[in-house]
Amino acid sequence: MRSRYLVKDLLLQATQILSDADIQRASREAQLLLMAHLKVDELWLITHQSASVENVEKYLQWVQRRALNEPFEYIVNRVNFYSEEFYIDEGALIPRPETELLIDEVLKNIDDKERDMLFVEVGVGSGIISIMLAKHLKNAKFIAVDISSVALDVARKNIEIFGFENRIELRLGSLLEPIEEKIDYLVSNPPYIEDGIILASNLSYEPQNALFGGSVGDEIIKQLLDEVLKKQIKFFSCEMGYDQQDKIREYLKDKKYSSLEFYKDYSSFDRGFTLQNKG
Repeated sequence: MRSRYLVKDLLLQATQILSDADIQRASREAQLLLMAHLKVDELWLITHQSASVENVEKYLQWVQRRALNEPFEYIVNRVNFYSEEFYIDEGALIPRPETELLIDEVLKNIDDKERDMLFVEVGVGSGIISIMLAKHLKNAKFIAVDISSVALDVARKNIEIFGFENRIELRLGSLLEPIEEKIDYLVSNPPYIEDGIILASNLSYEPQNALFGGSVGDEIIKQLLDEVLKKQIKFFSCEMGYDQQDKIREYLKDKKYSSLEFYKDYSSFDRGFTLQNKG
């Protein structure tokens, strides 16, 4: 290992490694990884091309991991969501921009944002949904459930970073099994991909139980719908697959509820719904 690396030389080397691995935008990825490694912004990187880089081994390890198509977010343990920065690690699904629309959907349904309410989130993952709702709904309390203790550890770290330990309680369990309290609002971004679907290679790094929802894909959504109707939970907002609206409407056709509204994502695909019960 060379004793002294300059920013410009290291970027050239990293770009070559990523290009050889067919990583798109290899030069930009090399820059982003180095900015994260050095904890600097883009202006610093541009104006310090001849600066020496410390701990080069760690940076090149990051580059090699990215060359294997490991998601950037897992490498740097950081993800941006809803204009906030969150901790992320393997074991929790990487938040997608489309899930920001789920936050908007929930907030749209809350007339009095100062009201005391109990929210339950099923499949908390990294905690981003409950945390963002807690930021907007100052008097709401949250119980967030996940079947993965690893995901709960990631969520716990984010909850501590944002200072919501007293408002967001984490529970290990499946669906609503660990909940006895009366729920005002249920929210979920559950697994909804059909088993056996071939996904992009980078998704192999993400928790598969947070992606695949069963042989059809919508099984968990239907289980949650059953719980919502049985327990008469007033609101249920849920993310879903782009091709699942008809299946959900069909499943609910003989069931009693007040309203069912679907919303679309940034590409105008169906992406989720809110079911409202009477009362």
